[in-house]
Amino acid sequence: MLTKKEVMESLQSLPDKFEAETAIERIVFLEKIRIGLEQSDAGQVVSKEEARKRLQKLH
Repeated sequence: MLTKKEVMESLQSLPDKFEAETAIERIVFLEKIRIGLEQSDAGQVVSKEEARKRLQKLH
């Protein structure tokens, strides 16, 4: 879960006027980073080679 402090720090770097969508996108991006870091810490990662194989299957 994100903290209010993390969100506020991120939003402070936005210009004085911005679209609400910009703020929402930024918050979603922060959440995805947090989830990825948790997954990495839990060892839920794949090797570069495995990632390449998975991407090749998509194309």
